[in-house]
Amino acid sequence: MKIYNTLTRQKEEFVPLAEGEAKIYACGPTVYNYIHIGNARPICVFDVLRRYLEYRGMKVTFVQNFTDIDDKIIRKANEEGSDYLTVSRRYMEEYKKDAEGLNVRPATVHPLATENIGEILSIVSVLVGKGYAYAAPNGDVYFRTRKDAEYGKLSHQPLEELEAGARIAPGELKEDPMDFALWKAAKPGEPSWSSPWGEGRPGWHIECSAMARRYLGRTIDIHCGGQDLIFPHHENEIAQSECCNGAPFARYWMHNGYINVDNRKMSKSLNNFFTVRDVAEQFGYEPIRYLMVASHYRSPINYSVEVIEQCRASLERLYNCRDNLEFLLSHGEDGEKEGEQEIRARLAQYRQAFVDAMEDDLNTADALSVLFDLARDINTSLTAASSPSRGLCQYALDLYLELAGVLGLLYRRTQDSLDAEVEALIAQRAEARKNKDWAAADRIRDELKARHIVLEDTPQGVKWRLEQ
Repeated sequence: MKIYNTLTRQKEEFVPLAEGEAKIYACGPTVYNYIHIGNARPICVFDVLRRYLEYRGMKVTFVQNFTDIDDKIIRKANEEGSDYLTVSRRYMEEYKKDAEGLNVRPATVHPLATENIGEILSIVSVLVGKGYAYAAPNGDVYFRTRKDAEYGKLSHQPLEELEAGARIAPGELKEDPMDFALWKAAKPGEPSWSSPWGEGRPGWHIECSAMARRYLGRTIDIHCGGQDLIFPHHENEIAQSECCNGAPFARYWMHNGYINVDNRKMSKSLNNFFTVRDVAEQFGYEPIRYLMVASHYRSPINYSVEVIEQCRASLERLYNCRDNLEFLLSHGEDGEKEGEQEIRARLAQYRQAFVDAMEDDLNTADALSVLFDLARDINTSLTAASSPSRGLCQYALDLYLELAGVLGLLYRRTQDSLDAEVEALIAQRAEARKNKDWAAADRIRDELKARHIVLEDTPQGVKWRLEQ
């Protein structure tokens, strides 16, 4: 598999540290609000990365943190008159609901920053001992950026250019504007923990370094995140981790592109800020996931009502293929028919085309095209008129769901109670037609149509589907 490595700015063959295993760290959300559609992209994209590596037989340890102590969380708690624990725990649960709706699997470990204070203090102490960090008179501890000769290697900017935007904010006691906080001295009324430098709390960057080392080791295979995290977050992670551990931090860095809304940057000031929950309430979760995998992960994508509706329509085409196969399977006969071996062999070729796309830097856009090509072939080759065997239908369905599952798609099912209700109405309609009670048959069809349930008469019987 080839991966575009942000560190080297080129595609490289993915060779894990341990054969057959992959250690992945993905930066998770700061839990002070519902996640927005920009957050959804790395969550979905790197879920696909994990699924694909496991599909290819690798053992994946996937760590995604929750930043549960941060200025934004404290601010939110103060606004509500609550505390940081109440805010962070509430929005962790809300995140889990959205992640489940997006069909994102739980990480192997979801560590919390506040549960890793000991590991954080251990790293900061080593950095101070080595001279890479220093304590200010007020108890803040800063990293000496200029002491790290390789600083800037991920963002590919020399220190002089990065320095241009650096400032010392009021109250900061840095030696240099480029230095960044590893430990923040406690302010009145804020949560804090004991440290050798007094009461305080960790800086944002050090949290991920500590959690990655604790759960994955000093060197990890892949570090993932949004493009906006390259600098300063990931740059600072590399600096503090490598200066502390004396070993490479991450061998491959993968960053997804931005999401715009109606071709403009998403922001609250422009009133074009959408949470996943907002969009899901109107369109459902799966069209959001589809949007995230329909383009190459490094490309920018645009969200709009028109785009999400197109995603929903495309999903329905994929669902129609699945539903047709399930219908044919339930009405198929045993025993292979003439020509079905050739159909099997042709369908099998789509698996390799899918793998080829995914091996090329996780090209989900091309992989999705393969899935549509497979659906088209299935729809042409396996029809009610051709009465395919049960064995061929099962083979086609298994292959189709196998590839869709790698992308995390086609996970929605109609409710069993709805299935039973619709089947009962279909049976009543069939009985009415048998008795030539056309008025009753038409009434049932119209009733189902009003509920967006479409009936189709086939040689094998009546099949139905939900029309979106």
